[in-house]
Amino acid sequence: MGKIIIEPVTRIEGHLKIEAVVENGKVKDARSSGMMFRGLEIILQGRDPRDAQRYTQRICGVCPTSHSTAATLNLDSAFGISDKIPDNGRIMRNLILGAAHIADHILHFYHLAALDYVDITAVAKYDGNDPVLNSVKAFAERGELGPFVPRYEGDYRLSKAANIEALAHYVKALEMRRKGQELTTIFGGKLPHDSVIVPGGVAEVPTVDKIASFLWQLNELRDFINNVYLPDVMMVAEAYSDYFGIGAGCGNLLSYGSFDLDGKSPDLARRERFMKQGTVSADLKLGQLDTQKIMEYVKYSWYEDSTSRKHPASGETRPDLKKKAGYSWIKAPRYDGKVYEVGPLARVAVTYASGNPTVKALVDSTLSRFKASPKALFSVLGRHAARALYTKALADSMPAWLLQLKPGEPAYIDYQIPEQSTGMGLIDGARGALGHWVEIKDKKIANYQCVVPSTWNLSPRDDNEQPGPVEQAIIGTKVKDENNPFEIVRIVRSFDPCIACAVHLITPKGSELGRFRVS
Repeated sequence: MGKIIIEPVTRIEGHLKIEAVVENGKVKDARSSGMMFRGLEIILQGRDPRDAQRYTQRICGVCPTSHSTAATLNLDSAFGISDKIPDNGRIMRNLILGAAHIADHILHFYHLAALDYVDITAVAKYDGNDPVLNSVKAFAERGELGPFVPRYEGDYRLSKAANIEALAHYVKALEMRRKGQELTTIFGGKLPHDSVIVPGGVAEVPTVDKIASFLWQLNELRDFINNVYLPDVMMVAEAYSDYFGIGAGCGNLLSYGSFDLDGKSPDLARRERFMKQGTVSADLKLGQLDTQKIMEYVKYSWYEDSTSRKHPASGETRPDLKKKAGYSWIKAPRYDGKVYEVGPLARVAVTYASGNPTVKALVDSTLSRFKASPKALFSVLGRHAARALYTKALADSMPAWLLQLKPGEPAYIDYQIPEQSTGMGLIDGARGALGHWVEIKDKKIANYQCVVPSTWNLSPRDDNEQPGPVEQAIIGTKVKDENNPFEIVRIVRSFDPCIACAVHLITPKGSELGRFRVS
């Protein structure tokens, strides 16, 4: 029996450690460990509530827009104005978040996950005249492989021509991701960390020029999604079709939904959204979202045991680094006591089970192409396919939202900060269900809790000994070579992990300048 330790897992956001015990070529047990303490919740205590949508964006440099949206929905809720946001504000929030999701998913497939399936060494044999590919070839010949290594060597199956074409798309995707970021800033002001999504609406006004500029750039991205991104995902799926049967995971999916189509209901679990709220089981049976069923456990997390089994609204962040049973800084959120996966697969599956005709057509045609049953969605390739199909559905819907904007009409309402209140903000970020909860006392933040998508997916065991979603997806996987466990990292990256970032102060030579404890 051998033990594989991958630390850190590269080409993800943040510092993740994976341990897998292998017996007779199959993973018998697995552990997922988040190795950094964030503590933003502690930093927020005692601050003006309106700091939340600014500070929580610093949780992550890749998906700050999701945090600004969740924090703002949270404060709208606490200030009692959730159902009063002007339509211009609601729609611009959708467009800013949608643009960020498009950029994020292009980044994930090409620059984080695709190198698990594309052999970049094929460029060494390129003999054409494409200046970009010749530049990459010269780059590689100088031994400058930084963006592509370190990596495990996979069982690369694409032809030489397909590998070279995919590498050209890798470079093109850098430009497309930049365009996605620029698209986000048309109404969002800047990136990272937008400056306009605020309680009461959006601190921006729609103009004809901005609407035209947004539509022009969005259509460029739609062309890339339809003619490059989706075909590349399908090409990988055809070559690696066995990965429709690998990395199934826990079989339970949870979505908070995203993109408010109507802002009249203050209940975020019920209001009309483009991507739907709910749960689905392995047989795609739809369940209604009940936020009171969310609970966090910390038996195996480095937090005091007294903070376990708490709803996020009353959650606490009290670290205990010396805890012997702990093996992760990530808590273990559970829904109705069960393990749930979140992410693009979850929101596509929930929206599919809800009967959305656009999403049903996209999913059914993909399953038909591969002669697969819905069970194939619960897999490594199911997650990649769902992410790409979602990106297409989202990008195709955004022009209609854009044309609903009304220049000259308000995008913001004023409000008063209450002496005491509580709030909840729910949204599906690019990587899945994201929840913020706040308690306000004396017009200050008394308690703030964030349960981010990777808290769900990368969670350790809970108090009932249930492994987290990624741990369950790895257990049972066949590993051909324990020294080159590419099968495991393919599973992990299909979840698009986003382990919270931390700030480090180092000299250029890498020596430590100091350590700081936040208490």
